[in-house]
Amino acid sequence: MIDQYIPVFLVIVVAAVFALATVFSSNIFGPQRPTPDKKSTYESGMKPIGTTNERISIKYYLVAMLFIIFDLEVIFVYPWAVQFKKMFDEFGVSVFISMLIFLIVLELGYLYVYKKGGFRWD
Repeated sequence: MIDQYIPVFLVIVVAAVFALATVFSSNIFGPQRPTPDKKSTYESGMKPIGTTNERISIKYYLVAMLFIIFDLEVIFVYPWAVQFKKMFDEFGVSVFISMLIFLIVLELGYLYVYKKGGFRWD
């Protein structure tokens, strides 16, 4: 039975060796001329202001959560809606109930963002 997995293990080993060889070869063969300008932090062509220990506003994370929730909805609901009639004929009401549960969980995420003020853009 383990004989069937030998090709998979071989591909994993070859991929790991290739990845490591690529990373280390860039260090070995790449130019090594560090200067203070090259070692400095670069952010959109401007000198960085402040320290790296500053806190990021919760709005940033709320917008990210909104994007993920909306993205998941589009990715899963659109194909489901296209195939709904065919799946409903084959599996019955369980297709509708499973998607309803999925949407309720996503709406809980929207409710959390709403309670935290994620929809206020001021």
